[in-house]
Amino acid sequence: MSASSAGPSTDRFPRNLADLPSGWYNAGKTGAGRGLAARPSSWEESIPPMRVLVVDDDPPSVKMTSFLLQEEGYTVLTATNGQEALRKVEQESPDLVILDVMMPHMDGLEVCRRIRRTTNLPIIILSAKGETSDRVTGLELGADDYLAKPFEPAELLARVRAVLRRAEAFSYGDTQTLLTAGGIRLDPVNSTATLLAKNETIPLTPIEFRLLHCRMRNAGRVLTHDQLINAVWGYEYEGYGNQIAVYMRRLRTKLEPDPEHPRRLLTARGIGYKFEAE
Repeated sequence: MSASSAGPSTDRFPRNLADLPSGWYNAGKTGAGRGLAARPSSWEESIPPMRVLVVDDDPPSVKMTSFLLQEEGYTVLTATNGQEALRKVEQESPDLVILDVMMPHMDGLEVCRRIRRTTNLPIIILSAKGETSDRVTGLELGADDYLAKPFEPAELLARVRAVLRRAEAFSYGDTQTLLTAGGIRLDPVNSTATLLAKNETIPLTPIEFRLLHCRMRNAGRVLTHDQLINAVWGYEYEGYGNQIAVYMRRLRTKLEPDPEHPRRLLTARGIGYKFEAE
């Protein structure tokens, strides 16, 4: 894991516990308690804290990330390589995976690809490779978020809370009902879209599903970029600005007969996007 120069004054992700910037813990909190992992007192005995799997081959990085998460009340599992990560996903059923890209033998992108074959488990990718192409690759493979190193501890914690909040909303919110529009039926249980005319069922990643659901629920209405970000990501997104376009391209490839000339998943140039049901 790469990081900026260590020292008590740094506001970037440190490699040693002693290098944490002053006030980092309070800065990472939102309101009372320790973020999403801490339950109201009446729940504490019956509902365990959320479990986060940290995957990185760099021991100092694993130690530092684990410390931050444990201080927020999460239960932390760790893995130092891709095979171990896949085994723990299957055996331990974590609520979230924080996945480093640069690992030997099996990199984080391949781990993400394999996880997505079997589960919609939320994934945050961490990487010192912050180029746009790398972010696009991670998102296209189904990652829920992508954070470039070095980063501030408070930003990592905010991303963790946001991804878990979205997953929780997805599990209990209005996306749990079947939705049909424009010849497409969305199944929230299996996270699939069925093209009714061909009776063809297509698997979707969690973000693809939520993005398509939001557009189908608002069929015929143009939704702005900011409206989609707020509805699907659920927080003030400050990362890769062209993220929605990446998912739109993937959805068109999966669902449109001619992705270059879409009939359902339309772009309103300079404004946003529209689902055409007619």
